[in-house]
Amino acid sequence: MLSDQNFELLKGKKVGLITNATGVNSELVSTIDLLYAAEGVELTALYGPEHGVRGEYAAGDKVLTYVDEKTGVTVYSLYGETRKPTPEMLQNVDVLVYDIQDIGVRSYTYISTMGLAMEAAAENEIEFVVLDRPNPLGGNKVEGNIAEEGFISFVSQFPVPYIYGLTPGEIAKMINQEGWLEGGIQCDLTVIEMDGWERSMTFDQTGLPWVPTSPHIPHEYSAYFYVASGIMGELGVFSEGVGYTLPFQVFAAEWIDEASLAEEMNKLELPGVIFRPVVFKPFYGRDSGKVLHGVQIHFSDFDKADLMYLQFWFMQVHHELYPEIDIFERSQNRWSMFDKVNGSDQIRALFGENYRVADIKEYLTKDIESFKQKASRYYLYK
Repeated sequence: MLSDQNFELLKGKKVGLITNATGVNSELVSTIDLLYAAEGVELTALYGPEHGVRGEYAAGDKVLTYVDEKTGVTVYSLYGETRKPTPEMLQNVDVLVYDIQDIGVRSYTYISTMGLAMEAAAENEIEFVVLDRPNPLGGNKVEGNIAEEGFISFVSQFPVPYIYGLTPGEIAKMINQEGWLEGGIQCDLTVIEMDGWERSMTFDQTGLPWVPTSPHIPHEYSAYFYVASGIMGELGVFSEGVGYTLPFQVFAAEWIDEASLAEEMNKLELPGVIFRPVVFKPFYGRDSGKVLHGVQIHFSDFDKADLMYLQFWFMQVHHELYPEIDIFERSQNRWSMFDKVNGSDQIRALFGENYRVADIKEYLTKDIESFKQKASRYYLYK
């Protein structure tokens, strides 16, 4: 831990910090304030991804340059017109420090921000330091296909599976050494490793306090649900619970019979998961004020659950119950984002033909073992 090392790595240097509300120590003191107060360390710039450096912006808000009230340090936005630090933003910086809690999912944009910042550091000959944090999904679970050429975007920035099973420090090493930065450039990278974390550990086993990584990831277990329903949510046909008190925890729509859906979903006997009938009325968002019917996801054994598949199993059962409702026909204007999040258009093409999970299993699993072998070279923890 950097504080245990008395910040020696940063002493005598001008420091730029990329962080957000999750950048805190075990006593919930912000890394911003720790570095600002550290003797011999000069905090000269702050950089905020989506939601800002102290979590003061809502999802999707375009953040402009502003001044942090507590420290007086300029905050540059990395979620607006500029997603990669410019040379002007880095003029007064010797080392960039990255400290953000991630959720271990490719479409969550923080690793994209990290990669672009690493690229800027390399181009401007600035050191890059990652303060490592746990992967809430653990370090053993890997699911999904690798993002393909032509579908690389801010929600699929690197050729990794949807669940990639690495900590921020580990994936930073992989990005750097695999030549995934623009032109194969490499930055001067240092990872400050965690003490006591093991690959088998989910976040609740760390004993650390959870700070919401974004407004709809309020709990340490929210990452499980994000994987289970977030891809489906991109189609805009069903509610995944965003706008209600169960973000990403439900599959619902106005026309669904909740009892029938729950019965059919539970008949599948999917490992590690049970479905409960639910009726609710969202408070905000696209479905605000509507009465929605569906199922709530309950995990009985997270390790056994195939998270990414759950939304596709739901869409298969939904098609069996309501064959007159063509999900992809209803969502043509959302195909681009759905494909970007999937890292390919093949999942839509294969699944959309008959709405059968069996049709996408081979595609979703084809890269897992080869990726695990490659990723293991960058493991920092057992």
